[in-house]
Amino acid sequence: MDKRYSFTDFREIIRRLRAPDGCPWDREQTHESLIPCMLEEVQEAVEGIRLLEETKDADNLCEELGDVLLQVMMHSQIAEEEGLFTIDDVIQGISEKMIRRHPHVFGRGTANSSAEVLQTWEEIKKREKEEKARKNAEKKL
Repeated sequence: MDKRYSFTDFREIIRRLRAPDGCPWDREQTHESLIPCMLEEVQEAVEGIRLLEETKDADNLCEELGDVLLQVMMHSQIAEEEGLFTIDDVIQGISEKMIRRHPHVFGRGTANSSAEVLQTWEEIKKREKEEKARKNAEKKL
């Protein structure tokens, strides 16, 4: 194939597959029904990493990461149809998390070793969970 597909193209392909005149199988899928597919694709990606280490051939890993991305896009499309969130929300959330949890890169923090990075990551994660729990408790009041 000569065409190079973009993320926008891929997003539209997934929308089209789930459209009323799209693919019957894709339209029937739910978050729950896709669990086995997600687990299988993640395991195959792990095997692709091992294969890359053994053979230095990246083709399989590239393909398997595409399959994992398909799972992320399918879940995001289903969630968008349900009015829950979009792939843009997923990207926003993970971007914010990476910036928050890397203050040594995006802020004024410092980290001189991987151990320090992991310690900071866990501390930030713990604070985030505590804050989320506090907000959820306030909502219930």
